[in-house]
Amino acid sequence: MEKFVNQPLKPRSFFTVSLSVLLATFATALGAQSVEAAKPMALRTIMERLGRDMQVVTGAISKEDWPLVAELAPRIAKHAEPPMSEKMRILAWLGADAGKFRGLDGQVHDAATAMGEAAQRNDGQAVIAAFSKTQQRGSPPFSRTLTRRPIEA
Repeated sequence: MEKFVNQPLKPRSFFTVSLSVLLATFATALGAQSVEAAKPMALRTIMERLGRDMQVVTGAISKEDWPLVAELAPRIAKHAEPPMSEKMRILAWLGADAGKFRGLDGQVHDAATAMGEAAQRNDGQAVIAAFSKTQQRGSPPFSRTLTRRPIEA
């Protein structure tokens, strides 16, 4: 063992070892990025859940099931948010539209809250009006804003 420690490293061996370490480091980093890029964005999951909740609310309204509407409205109003790192990527990607996106999210919150309050009063007309506002402020504007180009990982 002592024999190897005392021998100087030849330039060619040093270059080979250095290149191997560099390539291994690069390959590891590249693999980590591809795993991260392959992982679906939390925003997609959140939007899918909102879509399912809105479909259930649509069915509940058609059956005049106001307790179910009152139960789901707060979930729509106070929906989950993506992790901070993803949120920062989305806001950077949105650029000048970030304020518009946040404004629409606030309007969805207010309309869904009003929908829940109307459902608690069994006021079908007000539920339908608030549902319409929730739908108009939510799905189409969010979709148009988010689908104008893909968000880069």
